[in-house]
Amino acid sequence: MKAAIMNAPFEIEIVDLPLPDLREDEVLVKVMAVGICGSDLHYYEHGRIGRFVVEKPIILGHECAGMVKAVGSGVTRFKPGDRVAVEPGVTCGRCAFCKEGRYNLCPDVQFLATPPVDGAFVQYIAHREDFLYPIPDRLSYEAAALNEPFSVGIHAAKRAGLKPGQSVAIMGMGPVGLMAVVAAKASGAEKIIVADLEPIRLEAALKLGATQAVNIRDSDPVQAVRQATGGLGADVAFETAGNPKALQSALYAARRGGKLAIVGLPPQDEIPLNVPWIADNELDIFGVFRYANTYPQGISFLAAGIADVRPLITDRYSLDRTKEALERARTNKSGSLKVVVYPNGLLP
Repeated sequence: MKAAIMNAPFEIEIVDLPLPDLREDEVLVKVMAVGICGSDLHYYEHGRIGRFVVEKPIILGHECAGMVKAVGSGVTRFKPGDRVAVEPGVTCGRCAFCKEGRYNLCPDVQFLATPPVDGAFVQYIAHREDFLYPIPDRLSYEAAALNEPFSVGIHAAKRAGLKPGQSVAIMGMGPVGLMAVVAAKASGAEKIIVADLEPIRLEAALKLGATQAVNIRDSDPVQAVRQATGGLGADVAFETAGNPKALQSALYAARRGGKLAIVGLPPQDEIPLNVPWIADNELDIFGVFRYANTYPQGISFLAAGIADVRPLITDRYSLDRTKEALERARTNKSGSLKVVVYPNGLLP
């Protein structure tokens, strides 16, 4: 099979590898679509994200879906030909975090494209059966791959206790922010106010269900949120950009007694936050790390057509053009939303 390996930052090589061996509880998945994520770009550019450092060649890509090619001897839920979405983090199932249902915090998780684990820019992957989910024929492989960033938004909404009828402010309209709009809509939010500096992203957010879009080049997002909420501020604010200024804006956009979900990962470890403001306004702050128990719900939402996510796929590349795909995603933020790689050929 073919694979796109990153030998060093900015260096992608297409190589031939043997098909992976299957354990009894694993499924061989023919990878049909892989979305490029911000974390892929961080590894591609810098070779690290926080404590995760690329120390040897690695295969990137973790937002993926595909078709079952073969199954291990103990697999009971799938057969060859089944269409599946791949939840990329395989956990131990035994630790305290797994047992209490917060398996995203498992210290032994094997997450695709997180060093030293290889990812999905490859024609076939072996993946444990319990982290694969069937997808209906009406859901495209691309949309099923988008269930990964969608799951982040669903998890953030759950963590912050977002309720029907509430208002939400979302700072940052990259792919995760855009799918957070869909998650807020699915949660019944009445007002969804979004902010970014790229018109293409703001337009996409409105099509997905945002009720108001603010271009931060022209307007103060905090003021806009307060004006839209009768001066109160949003019931829940999401920061999805991984940008210190966006985090501060999200903090000030939340109403007294409101909630802030920190989704984006900034490049630095420490960011100044107004602690007296947090205490005086009795704000609840939630860290959001990936997701847990979201994949079936996300697939159901997407299959039901709660939002048309097809226009988010702006760029398509075959596996042998993976480097071009990464460069497109890295350098064309004003023109690209989601760049997708097709390891087994472009889909019709």
